Amino acid sequence: MTAAARPAHRDVWLLIATFLIAVAGLIYELIAATVSSYLLGDSVRQFSLVIGVFLSSMGLGAWLSRFVERPVAGFVWVQISVAVVGGFMAPALFFAYAYLSAVGPVLFGFLAAVGVLSGMEIPLIARVLEDIGAHRFRFENVLSVDYAGALIASLAFPLLVVPYLGLMSASLSFGALNLAVAGVSLWLFRNESSWGQRIAWLLALVATIVALINSERLLSVTEAELFEDDIIFSETTSYQNITVTQFRDRTRLFLDYSIQFDSLDEYRYHEMLVHPALGMVPRRENILILGGGDGMAAREVLRHDDVKNITLVDLDPRVTELFRDHPQLSPLNDHALSDPRLDIVNKDAWQFVESDDRIYDVVILDLPDPKNLALSKLYSSEFYALLTERIGVQSVIVTQAGAPLFAREAFWSIVKTWEETRNPVNPKAPLSVLPYHGYVPSFGEWGFVMVSPMRLRDRMPALPEGLRYLDLAQWRSAMQFSPDMARKDVEANRIQTHALIDYYMDGWEQWFE
Repeated sequence: MTAAARPAHRDVWLLIATFLIAVAGLIYELIAATVSSYLLGDSVRQFSLVIGVFLSSMGLGAWLSRFVERPVAGFVWVQISVAVVGGFMAPALFFAYAYLSAVGPVLFGFLAAVGVLSGMEIPLIARVLEDIGAHRFRFENVLSVDYAGALIASLAFPLLVVPYLGLMSASLSFGALNLAVAGVSLWLFRNESSWGQRIAWLLALVATIVALINSERLLSVTEAELFEDDIIFSETTSYQNITVTQFRDRTRLFLDYSIQFDSLDEYRYHEMLVHPALGMVPRRENILILGGGDGMAAREVLRHDDVKNITLVDLDPRVTELFRDHPQLSPLNDHALSDPRLDIVNKDAWQFVESDDRIYDVVILDLPDPKNLALSKLYSSEFYALLTERIGVQSVIVTQAGAPLFAREAFWSIVKTWEETRNPVNPKAPLSVLPYHGYVPSFGEWGFVMVSPMRLRDRMPALPEGLRYLDLAQWRSAMQFSPDMARKDVEANRIQTHALIDYYMDGWEQWFE
């Protein structure tokens, strides 16, 4: 490369570097937001806090860049620093959660540092372009390339980065990307770089490569501390983190690090969810299950011989694949997901109900707890109104409704939401709403709500033989609530307000924070 050609190559490289650092910067922000929503819950709150802290820190970084006297050297130091801080952010967050049980301060400390460093990048690049006489590259060109990089990152994160790299490897991989930017910049501007920068870059590169090679081992060490039992499966999909643990004959499923079932006592939950509803209806030919990708609810439905068709709708295809095909997991549901009477649909529950026109005898909502907006909408009056259009005069809907002791207001908010939902059979009369609960050792007291156009409270369910927990005596007591779980005056859950999320988060924080 000649002396005359070098400035043009530098100009082009700095625009390429702008694109690459924009991609890396947004990926770090998305990793922080995703990890915080996994570990701290309430994705709306966490994403809002992450975006606010990151953007304000970028503003501070842009202001601090004016004090950098040598922009080329400053840009290289920023790239090395952001590679280390951003690259090791996800490993540090998981280790903090596993060993310190206090991820918040670590999260926002790393996020603020990455934000400050990211905020310094564009002003420094603009100054370097000006110093090398790149007058044809206007500042708006730099911003355009920066915004294009952010777009690519936002598209790649859910489609490529999370499914194929996972959060820990992604963090380290984009740290390596920043180091690559620093390395090329050191070479192109080698007359303005120092040995100190080269040594720091080499040390950071070695540390990042070693960590990246051992990322699976790092993840295993962290997960071993997070979970009591041996991990037999762990994967991050486009929708969630799936972890399955096992100790002897005991298997547990965790989604986003929250327990979904323990094979030691899951029968209590699923018997209470399924059999009162199926036992109330005169016909059980056509059943809809929303959620329940582990197949346990479907297993209980198939105890009833007159069931002809089950439609199971679960968003994440990886969950239904695992519990249909995995040799250690499919026996837990008695291979229910392979039953010819069952049809699996991997689709958002709202979209499915909105587009479906069938009438069901029983609808079972085996959905995760409403800890974010995406889940809370499936407990809203608007969604419940859609569901009631899919049932007949003698049909029943049942939903899991959380812990009436730990999240008391949340439970009764779900009850009130159903009570305010229009009865499609007789609009002048309310729906019959029956709350009940049962004890599941893994969760504590757990609540359910059954709904129908027909009166429910005076009916006794016809239960199949061979149940391990539920009988008629247990059913009678299930409808009684002790004073500390008794009804409270709460708001219904609507799309406009999402009162349920605050009730849910406040309840669990009161007991466990």
